[in-house]
Amino acid sequence: MAVIWKGAPVAAALTEALAARCQALRQAGVTPTLALVRVGQRPDDISYETGAMKRCDKVGISVRQFLLPENCSREELLETIQEINAAPDIHGCLLFRPLPDREAEVAACALLSPEKDVDGMTAGSLASVFTGKGPGFPPCTAQSCLEILDHYGVCLEGKRAVVIGRSLVIGRPVAMMLQAKNATVTMCHTKTADLPAVCREADVLIAAAGKAGMVDARFVRPGQLVLDVGIHVGADGKLCGDVDFAAVEPVVEAITPVPAGVGTVTTAVLAKHVVEAAERSAAK
Repeated sequence: MAVIWKGAPVAAALTEALAARCQALRQAGVTPTLALVRVGQRPDDISYETGAMKRCDKVGISVRQFLLPENCSREELLETIQEINAAPDIHGCLLFRPLPDREAEVAACALLSPEKDVDGMTAGSLASVFTGKGPGFPPCTAQSCLEILDHYGVCLEGKRAVVIGRSLVIGRPVAMMLQAKNATVTMCHTKTADLPAVCREADVLIAAAGKAGMVDARFVRPGQLVLDVGIHVGADGKLCGDVDFAAVEPVVEAITPVPAGVGTVTTAVLAKHVVEAAERSAAK
């Protein structure tokens, strides 16, 4: 039976540490502030927004909401981003995606200052992930994987890591971040030949393929650490991940559940990035 790595203890530890850093900033006259930009009324956006605001309140981060109608013009959206860029008292910005207008989304991500991009949306942020230099931040979900491994005491140096998925949101950035910790990383996808055999070679397996239950007992062996980034609604109406939990959990050493795993940490990572952005701003 595997050890279940829940995200709540990770998020709680991050929140406690961040609250102390936030208090120090406030005492120095700086109030860490996050701008939330939401277009329309998508239920999943509203749900994440609520969770993010609760987390920020626990840490001591101020939140400013920029709520735009679903049919807002591209100009209105870009003016909002420009307003956030120009505001010295706003340290981070989260734009809920995807937007109804894909071209407007691309334009907004291009316009947002990397210094305020706390969820790895901009080219500047992704460049900093790949080069290890620059003002941006990695995507929160990718960073959450690293926070979980760190919290549970995993030293990645010399470990073999396999990442299933190549998106710019999770797969590619988390592969670079693992490599920065001196892991030897193989990045796979649904077209990889004999994918189960490649995955069995991993010490750390991160499933971010976007396919429910794809990782089954064929993909794993005893001693592995498995992080499930997927989130889906199963045929029974319940949430599930990319990993077939019932098949994999009896085999491996440790595994994150879905729900209550990686996703639970993302709002704490978002808060961490806002505090770091405020600290950078204060240092200037």
